[in-house]
Amino acid sequence: HRDLHSFPTRRSSDLARHFHEQGHAVTVIARHAKPAEWATLCWDARELGPWAEALDGADVVINLAGRTVNCRYTAANRREIKTSRTITTSLVGQAIAQSKRPPALWLNASTATIYRHALDRPMDETTGEIGGNEPDAPRAWRFSIDVASSWERAFFAAETPKTRRVAMRSAMVMSPDPSGVFDTLLHLVQWGLGGSAGSGRQFVSWIHEVDFIRTAEHLIAHPEFEGVVNVCSPNPVPNAEFMCCLRRAWCTSYVGLPAPKWMVRLGAIVLRTEPELVLKSRRVVPRRLLESGFDFHFPNWRGACQDLVQRWRELRCE
Repeated sequence: HRDLHSFPTRRSSDLARHFHEQGHAVTVIARHAKPAEWATLCWDARELGPWAEALDGADVVINLAGRTVNCRYTAANRREIKTSRTITTSLVGQAIAQSKRPPALWLNASTATIYRHALDRPMDETTGEIGGNEPDAPRAWRFSIDVASSWERAFFAAETPKTRRVAMRSAMVMSPDPSGVFDTLLHLVQWGLGGSAGSGRQFVSWIHEVDFIRTAEHLIAHPEFEGVVNVCSPNPVPNAEFMCCLRRAWCTSYVGLPAPKWMVRLGAIVLRTEPELVLKSRRVVPRRLLESGFDFHFPNWRGACQDLVQRWRELRCE
């Protein structure tokens, strides 16, 4: 197979490495393409160019383009967060539409944040409720849902009748890489700040990076998948339990300083991020994956964070 990864995120690098090691022909398309064991092409993420030819004859296209949301939601950042997803997705759709031999499958990133703040019940692809209309939802939460909805509209609006399409509504992908979400959370534990955030009742949806890669393989191998798919562990956990497991995996005291909402909001300003990332309850479950027989290597957070802590330590001892 030849796979396209259209943005140089950690996830695209992980997927590229995995498929390359499996013997597939891989082409990575990025704004700042770096030399690698696989082919790389540059694009400006703004208009069609020679890069589009790489999609002609490809078996699978995987688009993960999108500016990080781990920032303050200033007006400029909001524009870039949204356009980096909608414009690039539309461009990939145009490139596929003009291909003489369009790819059989297009996997496009989306986000589990599209669902409403949920404490009462899990959100799956069939019964999950799209957020944005909750009367007490902060403005930042509505913005995130607007981004997710616009992203998916751009994806499904593309005229690609010969290409199967799957929007991957992914939860936070946990990996031991520097500066990732797991790395950030582990630093809080190391500093003694790894207690619950806010009420601690809000759910955390997550997926181990190994299962993220295996999910992509599963979607490629199963042609019955089309439309939206939740890419997350089947067992989201409340924030208080999530952080407790992480503290135990790090082998520190089982007690961590909690952070009430006002402290989370203040800390978000200092860290140049948004409190939504920890205060919104994402109780998302992968119904379609489970019904297809997908077997998670890391279905539970306790085992996943133990593996991630061990690998985090190994990476920093090399």
